[in-house]
Amino acid sequence: MKNKAFILKVALFATGLSGIVAEYILATLASYFLGDSIVQWALIISLMLFFMGVGSRITQYIKKNIFTTFIFIEFTLSLFVSFSALLAYSTAAFSIYAGVMIYFMSMVTGLLIGMELPLAVRLNESFEELRVNISSILEKDYYGSLLGGLFFAFVGLPYLGLTYSPFLLGFVNLAVAIAMLNLFPTILKTKTRIRINIVAALVLAIILTGTFNARQIIFFGEQNKYKDKVIYSAQTRYQKIVITEWRNDHWLYLNGNLQLSTYDEALYHEVLVHPAMALSKTPAQILILGGGDGCAAREILKYPGVKNITLVDLDPAMTDLAKTHPVLVEANDSALFHPKLKIINLDGYKFLEDTRQYFDLIIIDLPDPRNVELSRLYSREFYTMCRKQLRLHGVLITQAGSPYYAAESFRCILKTIEAAGFSAIPLHNQILTMGEWGWVLGVNDSIPDEQIKSELFLASFDRVETRWMNNEAMYLITSFGKDFFIDPNDSIKINKIHDPVLYRYFLKGSWDLY
Repeated sequence: MKNKAFILKVALFATGLSGIVAEYILATLASYFLGDSIVQWALIISLMLFFMGVGSRITQYIKKNIFTTFIFIEFTLSLFVSFSALLAYSTAAFSIYAGVMIYFMSMVTGLLIGMELPLAVRLNESFEELRVNISSILEKDYYGSLLGGLFFAFVGLPYLGLTYSPFLLGFVNLAVAIAMLNLFPTILKTKTRIRINIVAALVLAIILTGTFNARQIIFFGEQNKYKDKVIYSAQTRYQKIVITEWRNDHWLYLNGNLQLSTYDEALYHEVLVHPAMALSKTPAQILILGGGDGCAAREILKYPGVKNITLVDLDPAMTDLAKTHPVLVEANDSALFHPKLKIINLDGYKFLEDTRQYFDLIIIDLPDPRNVELSRLYSREFYTMCRKQLRLHGVLITQAGSPYYAAESFRCILKTIEAAGFSAIPLHNQILTMGEWGWVLGVNDSIPDEQIKSELFLASFDRVETRWMNNEAMYLITSFGKDFFIDPNDSIKINKIHDPVLYRYFLKGSWDLY
Protein backbone atom coordinates (compact mmCIF):
# COMPACT_ATOMS: atom_id res chain seq x y z
CA MET A 1 0.00 0.00 0.00
CA LYS A 2 2.73 2.41 0.97
CA ASN A 3 4.58 1.76 -2.30
CA LYS A 4 1.47 2.49 -4.34
CA ALA A 5 0.79 5.67 -2.38
CA PHE A 6 4.40 6.73 -2.96
CA ILE A 7 4.12 6.10 -6.72
CA LEU A 8 0.94 8.16 -6.87
CA LYS A 9 2.59 11.05 -5.01
CA VAL A 10 5.60 11.00 -7.31
CA ALA A 11 3.18 11.17 -10.21
CA LEU A 12 1.44 14.16 -8.62
CA PHE A 13 4.79 15.87 -8.06
CA ALA A 14 5.51 15.46 -11.77
CA THR A 15 2.08 16.72 -12.85
CA GLY A 16 2.39 19.68 -10.48
CA LEU A 17 5.65 20.59 -12.21
CA SER A 18 4.11 20.14 -15.64
CA GLY A 19 0.94 22.06 -14.77
CA ILE A 20 2.62 25.22 -13.52
CA VAL A 21 5.04 25.31 -16.46
CA ALA A 22 2.09 24.88 -18.85
CA GLU A 23 0.54 28.00 -17.30
CA TYR A 24 3.77 29.94 -17.72
CA ILE A 25 4.20 28.83 -21.33
CA LEU A 26 0.69 29.90 -22.28
CA ALA A 27 1.13 33.23 -20.47
CA THR A 28 4.42 33.82 -22.29
CA LEU A 29 2.80 32.98 -25.64
CA ALA A 30 -0.03 35.41 -24.88
CA SER A 31 2.48 38.15 -24.02
CA TYR A 32 4.45 37.48 -27.20
CA PHE A 33 1.46 37.50 -29.56
CA LEU A 34 -0.86 39.95 -27.79
CA GLY A 35 1.52 42.28 -25.89
CA ASP A 36 1.04 43.89 -22.44
CA SER A 37 2.63 41.08 -20.46
CA ILE A 38 1.15 42.09 -17.08
CA VAL A 39 -2.40 41.90 -18.42
CA GLN A 40 -1.79 38.68 -20.34
CA TRP A 41 -0.16 36.88 -17.42
CA ALA A 42 -3.00 37.96 -15.15
CA LEU A 43 -5.65 36.84 -17.65
CA ILE A 44 -4.05 33.50 -18.50
CA ILE A 45 -3.32 32.49 -14.90
CA SER A 46 -6.78 33.61 -13.73
CA LEU A 47 -8.50 31.86 -16.63
CA MET A 48 -6.63 28.62 -15.99
CA LEU A 49 -7.37 28.73 -12.25
CA PHE A 50 -11.06 29.31 -12.95
CA PHE A 51 -11.22 26.32 -15.28
CA MET A 52 -9.27 24.24 -12.78
CA GLY A 53 -12.23 24.91 -10.48
CA VAL A 54 -14.62 23.84 -13.25
CA GLY A 55 -12.56 20.68 -13.78
CA SER A 56 -12.65 19.90 -10.08
CA ARG A 57 -16.43 20.28 -10.08
CA ILE A 58 -16.82 17.96 -13.07
CA THR A 59 -15.05 15.13 -11.24
CA GLN A 60 -17.91 14.80 -8.75
CA TYR A 61 -19.97 13.31 -11.56
CA ILE A 62 -17.33 10.66 -12.33
CA LYS A 63 -18.44 7.69 -10.25
CA LYS A 64 -16.60 4.80 -11.88
CA ASN A 65 -13.52 4.05 -13.98
CA ILE A 66 -11.62 6.66 -11.98
CA PHE A 67 -8.21 5.15 -12.71
CA THR A 68 -8.86 4.93 -16.47
CA THR A 69 -10.20 8.49 -16.50
CA PHE A 70 -7.07 9.75 -14.76
CA ILE A 71 -4.86 7.98 -17.33
CA PHE A 72 -6.75 9.46 -20.29
CA ILE A 73 -6.65 12.93 -18.74
CA GLU A 74 -2.86 12.61 -18.68
CA PHE A 75 -2.86 11.48 -22.33
CA THR A 76 -4.98 14.47 -23.33
CA LEU A 77 -2.87 16.88 -21.28
CA SER A 78 0.32 15.56 -22.81
CA LEU A 79 -1.02 16.29 -26.31
CA PHE A 80 -2.46 19.71 -25.49
CA VAL A 81 0.62 20.91 -23.65
CA SER A 82 3.04 19.53 -26.25
CA PHE A 83 1.40 21.30 -29.16
CA SER A 84 0.48 24.57 -27.42
CA ALA A 85 3.24 26.63 -29.02
CA LEU A 86 2.82 25.01 -32.43
CA LEU A 87 -0.91 25.71 -32.42
CA ALA A 88 -0.33 29.34 -31.41
CA TYR A 89 2.29 29.94 -34.12
CA SER A 90 0.27 28.10 -36.78
CA THR A 91 -2.87 30.07 -35.96
CA ALA A 92 -0.91 33.33 -36.10
CA ALA A 93 0.50 32.35 -39.50
CA PHE A 94 -2.92 31.94 -41.13
CA SER A 95 -5.26 34.20 -39.17
CA ILE A 96 -5.56 37.01 -36.66
CA TYR A 97 -6.99 34.70 -34.00
CA ALA A 98 -3.82 33.54 -32.23
CA GLY A 99 -5.18 35.09 -29.03
CA VAL A 100 -8.41 33.09 -29.28
CA MET A 101 -6.40 29.89 -29.71
CA ILE A 102 -4.19 30.66 -26.70
CA TYR A 103 -7.17 31.44 -24.46
CA PHE A 104 -8.92 28.27 -25.65
CA MET A 105 -5.84 26.17 -24.84
CA SER A 106 -5.65 27.85 -21.43
CA MET A 107 -9.25 26.90 -20.67
CA VAL A 108 -8.86 23.28 -21.76
CA THR A 109 -5.50 22.87 -20.01
CA GLY A 110 -6.88 24.40 -16.82
CA LEU A 111 -9.93 22.13 -17.00
CA LEU A 112 -7.79 18.99 -17.31
CA ILE A 113 -5.34 20.05 -14.57
CA GLY A 114 -8.32 20.75 -12.30
CA MET A 115 -9.55 17.20 -12.77
CA GLU A 116 -6.20 15.63 -11.79
CA LEU A 117 -6.09 16.37 -8.06
CA PRO A 118 -9.62 15.29 -7.06
CA LEU A 119 -9.20 12.04 -8.97
CA ALA A 120 -5.77 11.46 -7.41
CA VAL A 121 -7.24 11.98 -3.93
CA ARG A 122 -9.94 9.42 -4.66
CA LEU A 123 -7.36 6.96 -5.99
CA ASN A 124 -5.26 7.42 -2.86
CA GLU A 125 -8.16 7.00 -0.38
CA SER A 126 -7.67 3.23 -0.32
CA PHE A 127 -3.99 3.68 0.63
CA GLU A 128 -4.15 6.45 3.29
CA GLU A 129 -6.67 7.92 5.70
CA LEU A 130 -8.36 11.17 4.71
CA ARG A 131 -6.26 13.67 6.69
CA VAL A 132 -2.97 12.21 5.38
CA ASN A 133 -4.36 11.57 1.93
CA ILE A 134 -5.40 15.16 1.12
CA SER A 135 -2.43 16.88 2.75
CA SER A 136 0.16 14.61 1.14
CA ILE A 137 -1.41 14.79 -2.34
CA LEU A 138 -1.58 18.59 -2.24
CA GLU A 139 1.89 18.79 -0.70
CA LYS A 140 3.53 16.87 -3.56
CA ASP A 141 1.63 18.85 -6.18
CA TYR A 142 2.74 22.17 -4.67
CA TYR A 143 6.35 21.01 -4.34
CA GLY A 144 6.27 20.09 -8.01
CA SER A 145 5.03 23.59 -8.82
CA LEU A 146 8.08 25.13 -7.17
CA LEU A 147 10.44 22.96 -9.21
CA GLY A 148 8.38 23.78 -12.30
CA GLY A 149 8.80 27.50 -11.74
CA LEU A 150 12.55 27.13 -11.32
CA PHE A 151 12.73 24.94 -14.42
CA PHE A 152 10.82 27.43 -16.55
CA ALA A 153 12.84 30.46 -15.43
CA PHE A 154 16.34 28.98 -15.55
CA VAL A 155 16.19 26.04 -17.99
CA GLY A 156 13.04 25.83 -20.06
CA LEU A 157 12.70 29.33 -21.48
CA PRO A 158 16.40 30.26 -21.85
CA TYR A 159 17.65 26.90 -23.20
CA LEU A 160 14.71 24.97 -24.67
CA GLY A 161 12.62 28.01 -25.56
CA LEU A 162 8.96 27.89 -26.50
CA THR A 163 9.81 25.34 -29.19
CA TYR A 164 10.81 22.35 -27.07
CA SER A 165 9.73 23.15 -23.49
CA PRO A 166 6.08 22.21 -24.23
CA PHE A 167 7.13 18.85 -25.64
CA LEU A 168 9.21 18.07 -22.57
CA LEU A 169 6.14 18.73 -20.44
CA GLY A 170 4.09 16.51 -22.72
CA PHE A 171 6.56 13.69 -22.15
CA VAL A 172 6.25 14.23 -18.37
CA ASN A 173 2.46 13.83 -18.44
CA LEU A 174 2.72 10.84 -20.75
CA ALA A 175 5.38 9.21 -18.54
CA VAL A 176 3.09 9.65 -15.52
CA ALA A 177 0.25 7.93 -17.37
CA ILE A 178 2.42 5.02 -18.56
CA ALA A 179 4.00 4.57 -15.12
CA MET A 180 0.64 4.56 -13.37
CA LEU A 181 -0.78 2.19 -15.94
CA ASN A 182 1.95 -0.41 -15.50
CA LEU A 183 2.84 0.00 -11.82
CA PHE A 184 -0.78 -0.59 -10.76
CA PRO A 185 -1.35 -3.83 -12.73
CA THR A 186 -4.16 -5.17 -10.57
CA ILE A 187 -6.55 -2.25 -11.14
CA LEU A 188 -7.25 -3.04 -14.78
CA LYS A 189 -7.73 -6.28 -16.64
CA THR A 190 -4.73 -7.38 -18.72
CA LYS A 191 -6.50 -6.85 -22.06
CA THR A 192 -7.65 -3.37 -21.05
CA ARG A 193 -4.15 -2.43 -19.88
CA ILE A 194 -2.66 -3.64 -23.19
CA ARG A 195 -5.17 -1.60 -25.19
CA ILE A 196 -4.44 1.53 -23.19
CA ASN A 197 -0.71 0.95 -23.62
CA ILE A 198 -1.30 0.88 -27.38
CA VAL A 199 -3.04 4.25 -27.05
CA ALA A 200 -0.03 5.47 -25.04
CA ALA A 201 2.29 4.33 -27.84
CA LEU A 202 0.18 6.25 -30.36
CA VAL A 203 0.31 9.40 -28.20
CA LEU A 204 4.08 8.97 -27.86
CA ALA A 205 4.44 8.68 -31.64
CA ILE A 206 2.42 11.86 -32.15
CA ILE A 207 4.51 13.81 -29.62
CA LEU A 208 7.77 12.53 -31.09
CA THR A 209 6.63 13.55 -34.57
CA GLY A 210 5.77 16.99 -33.28
CA THR A 211 9.12 17.29 -31.49
CA PHE A 212 11.12 16.50 -34.62
CA ASN A 213 9.08 18.93 -36.75
CA ALA A 214 8.57 21.69 -34.17
CA ARG A 215 11.36 23.98 -35.30
CA GLN A 216 10.21 23.95 -38.93
CA ILE A 217 6.58 24.58 -37.98
CA ILE A 218 7.40 27.46 -35.64
CA PHE A 219 9.82 28.90 -38.18
CA PHE A 220 7.04 28.74 -40.78
CA GLY A 221 4.71 30.61 -38.41
CA GLU A 222 7.34 33.27 -37.69
CA GLN A 223 8.16 33.61 -41.37
CA ASN A 224 4.52 34.40 -42.11
CA LYS A 225 4.41 36.89 -39.24
CA TYR A 226 7.45 38.87 -40.37
CA LYS A 227 6.93 38.53 -44.14
CA ASP A 228 10.61 39.19 -44.88
CA LYS A 229 13.03 36.28 -44.76
CA VAL A 230 13.87 35.31 -41.16
CA ILE A 231 17.62 34.70 -40.93
CA TYR A 232 17.92 34.50 -37.14
CA SER A 233 15.48 33.63 -34.36
CA ALA A 234 16.16 32.88 -30.70
CA GLN A 235 14.23 32.90 -27.44
CA THR A 236 16.40 34.18 -24.60
CA ARG A 237 15.61 34.30 -20.91
CA TYR A 238 14.28 37.83 -21.41
CA GLN A 239 13.00 38.21 -24.95
CA LYS A 240 12.50 36.83 -28.44
CA ILE A 241 15.16 38.09 -30.88
CA VAL A 242 14.50 37.94 -34.62
CA ILE A 243 16.51 39.29 -37.55
CA THR A 244 14.92 39.46 -40.99
CA GLU A 245 16.35 40.22 -44.41
CA TRP A 246 15.01 41.98 -47.49
CA ARG A 247 17.32 42.59 -50.40
CA ASN A 248 20.52 43.95 -48.85
CA ASP A 249 19.00 45.29 -45.62
CA HIS A 250 18.08 43.77 -42.30
CA TRP A 251 15.55 44.35 -39.52
CA LEU A 252 16.01 43.58 -35.83
CA TYR A 253 12.93 42.71 -33.75
CA LEU A 254 12.61 42.18 -30.00
CA ASN A 255 9.43 40.40 -28.90
CA GLY A 256 7.95 41.12 -32.30
CA ASN A 257 8.62 44.87 -32.14
CA LEU A 258 10.94 46.59 -34.60
CA GLN A 259 14.12 47.96 -33.02
CA LEU A 260 16.12 49.01 -36.07
CA SER A 261 16.60 48.56 -39.78
CA THR A 262 20.00 48.79 -41.41
CA TYR A 263 18.23 50.66 -44.21
CA ASP A 264 17.79 53.82 -42.15
CA GLU A 265 19.02 53.23 -38.57
CA ALA A 266 21.38 56.22 -38.94
CA LEU A 267 18.32 58.49 -38.95
CA TYR A 268 17.62 57.17 -35.47
CA HIS A 269 21.04 56.68 -33.88
CA GLU A 270 22.57 59.92 -35.14
CA VAL A 271 19.74 61.90 -33.53
CA LEU A 272 20.04 59.82 -30.38
CA VAL A 273 23.77 60.55 -29.99
CA HIS A 274 25.03 63.68 -31.74
CA PRO A 275 22.76 66.41 -30.30
CA ALA A 276 23.57 65.15 -26.79
CA MET A 277 27.28 65.02 -27.58
CA ALA A 278 27.12 68.57 -28.98
CA LEU A 279 25.38 69.83 -25.85
CA SER A 280 27.70 68.09 -23.40
CA LYS A 281 30.61 70.27 -22.25
CA THR A 282 33.02 67.39 -21.64
CA PRO A 283 31.64 64.09 -22.98
CA ALA A 284 34.35 61.85 -21.55
CA GLN A 285 32.46 59.39 -19.30
CA ILE A 286 29.35 58.07 -21.02
CA LEU A 287 26.64 55.65 -19.92
CA ILE A 288 24.38 53.82 -22.39
CA LEU A 289 21.31 52.16 -20.90
CA GLY A 290 20.04 49.61 -23.40
CA GLY A 291 21.52 49.92 -26.86
CA GLY A 292 22.61 46.29 -26.92
CA ASP A 293 22.76 46.35 -30.74
CA GLY A 294 25.89 48.54 -30.44
CA CYS A 295 24.85 51.24 -32.92
CA ALA A 296 24.70 54.05 -30.34
CA ALA A 297 28.19 53.06 -29.16
CA ARG A 298 29.37 53.24 -32.78
CA GLU A 299 28.32 56.88 -33.02
CA ILE A 300 29.85 57.82 -29.65
CA LEU A 301 33.20 56.32 -30.62
CA LYS A 302 33.48 58.87 -33.42
CA TYR A 303 34.51 61.39 -30.75
CA PRO A 304 38.19 61.00 -29.75
CA GLY A 305 37.62 62.86 -26.46
CA VAL A 306 35.48 60.02 -25.11
CA LYS A 307 37.43 58.11 -22.46
CA ASN A 308 35.01 55.43 -21.24
CA ILE A 309 31.67 54.04 -22.34
CA THR A 310 29.64 51.86 -20.00
CA LEU A 311 26.92 49.94 -21.82
CA VAL A 312 24.29 48.40 -19.55
CA ASP A 313 21.92 45.97 -21.23
CA LEU A 314 19.82 43.38 -19.42
CA ASP A 315 20.16 40.55 -21.93
CA PRO A 316 23.63 39.03 -22.45
CA ALA A 317 22.28 37.17 -25.48
CA MET A 318 21.63 40.53 -27.18
CA THR A 319 25.08 41.97 -26.58
CA ASP A 320 26.69 38.64 -27.51
CA LEU A 321 24.70 38.62 -30.74
CA ALA A 322 25.83 42.17 -31.51
CA LYS A 323 29.42 40.94 -31.19
CA THR A 324 29.03 37.76 -33.22
CA HIS A 325 26.28 38.03 -35.83
CA PRO A 326 27.73 39.46 -39.07
CA VAL A 327 24.67 41.67 -39.70
CA LEU A 328 24.97 43.45 -36.35
CA VAL A 329 28.78 43.50 -36.32
CA GLU A 330 28.70 45.29 -39.66
CA ALA A 331 25.93 47.64 -38.49
CA ASN A 332 27.75 48.66 -35.28
CA ASP A 333 31.19 48.66 -36.93
CA SER A 334 32.51 46.23 -34.27
CA ALA A 335 31.91 48.91 -31.62
CA LEU A 336 31.38 46.39 -28.83
CA PHE A 337 34.99 45.21 -29.16
CA HIS A 338 36.43 48.68 -28.58
CA PRO A 339 38.75 48.95 -25.54
CA LYS A 340 36.96 52.11 -24.35
CA LEU A 341 33.69 50.21 -23.98
CA LYS A 342 32.63 48.04 -21.04
CA ILE A 343 29.50 45.87 -21.20
CA ILE A 344 27.48 45.15 -18.06
CA ASN A 345 24.52 42.79 -18.38
CA LEU A 346 22.19 44.08 -15.70
CA ASP A 347 18.83 45.75 -15.31
CA GLY A 348 19.31 49.50 -15.85
CA TYR A 349 17.30 50.43 -12.78
CA LYS A 350 19.36 48.10 -10.60
CA PHE A 351 22.59 49.46 -12.07
CA LEU A 352 21.68 53.05 -11.19
CA GLU A 353 20.70 52.02 -7.67
CA ASP A 354 24.08 50.39 -7.04
CA THR A 355 26.60 52.39 -9.08
CA ARG A 356 28.94 54.99 -7.61
CA GLN A 357 30.13 56.16 -11.01
CA TYR A 358 29.38 59.62 -12.35
CA PHE A 359 28.85 60.40 -16.00
CA ASP A 360 28.93 63.36 -18.35
CA LEU A 361 26.26 61.93 -20.60
CA ILE A 362 23.57 59.25 -20.23
CA ILE A 363 22.02 57.83 -23.40
CA ILE A 364 18.89 55.75 -22.88
CA ASP A 365 18.07 53.46 -25.80
CA LEU A 366 15.48 51.10 -24.37
CA PRO A 367 12.45 49.35 -25.92
CA ASP A 368 9.15 51.23 -25.94
CA PRO A 369 7.26 51.42 -22.62
CA ARG A 370 4.50 49.04 -23.67
CA ASN A 371 4.21 47.33 -20.27
CA VAL A 372 4.66 48.05 -16.56
CA GLU A 373 8.16 46.52 -16.38
CA LEU A 374 9.50 48.80 -19.11
CA SER A 375 7.45 51.74 -17.89
CA ARG A 376 9.50 51.92 -14.67
CA LEU A 377 12.57 52.69 -16.84
CA TYR A 378 10.73 55.84 -17.94
CA SER A 379 9.60 56.86 -14.45
CA ARG A 380 10.35 59.97 -12.42
CA GLU A 381 12.25 57.83 -9.93
CA PHE A 382 14.40 56.39 -12.70
CA TYR A 383 15.24 59.79 -14.20
CA THR A 384 15.95 61.14 -10.71
CA MET A 385 18.56 58.40 -10.25
CA CYS A 386 20.00 59.29 -13.66
CA ARG A 387 20.32 62.92 -12.58
CA LYS A 388 22.14 61.93 -9.40
CA GLN A 389 24.75 60.09 -11.47
CA LEU A 390 25.24 63.02 -13.87
CA ARG A 391 27.82 65.72 -13.28
CA LEU A 392 26.70 69.35 -13.27
CA HIS A 393 25.74 70.39 -16.81
CA GLY A 394 25.56 66.69 -17.67
CA VAL A 395 23.21 65.63 -20.44
CA LEU A 396 20.57 62.91 -20.73
CA ILE A 397 18.73 61.77 -23.83
CA THR A 398 16.15 59.03 -24.20
CA GLN A 399 14.19 57.61 -27.08
CA ALA A 400 10.56 58.51 -26.42
CA GLY A 401 8.45 56.82 -29.08
CA SER A 402 6.47 58.73 -31.66
CA PRO A 403 5.37 62.32 -30.98
CA TYR A 404 2.42 61.77 -33.34
CA TYR A 405 1.39 58.10 -33.23
CA ALA A 406 1.66 58.15 -29.41
CA ALA A 407 1.47 61.87 -28.62
CA GLU A 408 0.31 61.46 -25.01
CA SER A 409 3.04 58.94 -24.27
CA PHE A 410 5.66 61.25 -25.77
CA ARG A 411 4.44 64.23 -23.76
CA CYS A 412 4.32 62.11 -20.60
CA ILE A 413 8.03 61.24 -20.98
CA LEU A 414 8.92 64.91 -21.49
CA LYS A 415 6.95 66.00 -18.41
CA THR A 416 8.41 63.16 -16.32
CA ILE A 417 11.98 64.10 -17.19
CA GLU A 418 11.26 67.74 -16.32
CA ALA A 419 9.69 66.58 -13.03
CA ALA A 420 12.99 64.84 -12.21
CA GLY A 421 14.77 68.20 -12.31
CA PHE A 422 16.02 68.41 -15.90
CA SER A 423 15.64 71.26 -18.33
CA ALA A 424 14.36 69.37 -21.35
CA ILE A 425 13.34 69.78 -24.97
CA PRO A 426 11.71 67.34 -27.42
CA LEU A 427 13.35 66.18 -30.65
CA HIS A 428 11.92 64.31 -33.62
CA ASN A 429 12.85 62.87 -36.99
CA GLN A 430 11.20 60.95 -39.78
CA ILE A 431 12.51 57.38 -39.94
CA LEU A 432 11.21 55.58 -42.99
CA THR A 433 10.86 52.15 -41.40
CA MET A 434 9.51 53.39 -38.06
CA GLY A 435 7.57 56.53 -38.90
CA GLU A 436 7.90 59.87 -37.14
CA TRP A 437 10.04 59.19 -34.07
CA GLY A 438 10.92 61.24 -31.01
CA TRP A 439 13.49 61.75 -28.26
CA VAL A 440 13.71 63.91 -25.16
CA LEU A 441 16.95 65.75 -24.46
CA GLY A 442 17.59 66.92 -20.89
CA VAL A 443 20.28 68.99 -19.19
CA ASN A 444 21.23 68.73 -15.53
CA ASP A 445 20.95 72.48 -15.11
CA SER A 446 18.30 75.16 -14.91
CA ILE A 447 18.39 76.81 -18.33
CA PRO A 448 15.66 77.98 -20.73
CA ASP A 449 14.61 75.79 -23.65
CA GLU A 450 15.69 78.41 -26.14
CA GLN A 451 19.22 78.40 -24.73
CA ILE A 452 19.42 74.62 -25.21
CA LYS A 453 18.31 75.03 -28.81
CA SER A 454 20.73 77.89 -29.41
CA GLU A 455 23.64 75.73 -28.28
CA LEU A 456 22.49 72.93 -30.59
CA PHE A 457 22.32 75.34 -33.52
CA LEU A 458 26.01 76.16 -33.00
CA ALA A 459 27.05 72.52 -33.33
CA SER A 460 29.62 71.72 -35.98
CA PHE A 461 30.08 68.32 -37.60
CA ASP A 462 33.18 69.08 -39.63
CA ARG A 463 35.25 66.59 -37.62
CA VAL A 464 32.56 63.93 -37.14
CA GLU A 465 31.56 61.60 -39.94
CA THR A 466 27.77 61.27 -40.19
CA ARG A 467 25.41 59.93 -42.84
CA TRP A 468 22.56 62.39 -42.22
CA MET A 469 23.17 64.69 -39.27
CA ASN A 470 24.53 68.19 -39.94
CA ASN A 471 24.00 71.69 -38.60
CA GLU A 472 20.87 72.24 -40.67
CA ALA A 473 19.39 69.03 -39.24
CA MET A 474 19.57 70.57 -35.76
CA TYR A 475 16.96 73.11 -36.83
CA LEU A 476 14.75 70.40 -38.28
CA ILE A 477 14.76 68.02 -35.32
CA THR A 478 13.97 70.76 -32.79
CA SER A 479 11.06 72.25 -34.77
CA PHE A 480 7.51 71.24 -33.85
CA GLY A 481 4.20 72.71 -34.86
CA LYS A 482 1.25 73.09 -32.54
CA ASP A 483 -0.04 70.24 -30.37
CA PHE A 484 -2.24 68.88 -33.13
CA PHE A 485 -2.74 65.42 -31.61
CA ILE A 486 -3.22 66.37 -27.94
CA ASP A 487 -6.46 67.81 -26.64
CA PRO A 488 -5.58 70.99 -24.69
CA ASN A 489 -8.10 69.90 -22.06
CA ASP A 490 -6.28 66.63 -21.45
CA SER A 491 -4.07 66.57 -18.37
CA ILE A 492 -1.00 64.43 -19.06
CA LYS A 493 0.23 62.87 -15.82
CA ILE A 494 3.81 62.21 -14.73
CA ASN A 495 4.89 58.57 -14.88
CA LYS A 496 5.78 57.20 -11.42
CA ILE A 497 6.66 53.80 -10.03
CA HIS A 498 3.51 53.69 -7.92
CA ASP A 499 1.37 55.22 -10.68
CA PRO A 500 2.60 53.78 -14.00
CA VAL A 501 0.46 55.74 -16.44
CA LEU A 502 2.94 55.78 -19.31
CA TYR A 503 2.32 52.29 -20.67
CA ARG A 504 -1.41 53.04 -20.86
CA TYR A 505 -0.70 56.23 -22.83
CA PHE A 506 1.57 54.24 -25.13
CA LEU A 507 -0.92 51.44 -25.79
CA LYS A 508 -3.65 54.03 -26.41
CA GLY A 509 -1.60 55.50 -29.28
CA SER A 510 -2.74 55.44 -32.90
CA TRP A 511 -0.25 52.78 -34.00
CA ASP A 512 -2.73 51.18 -36.40
CA LEU A 513 -2.53 54.26 -38.60
CA TYR A 514 1.14 53.51 -39.21
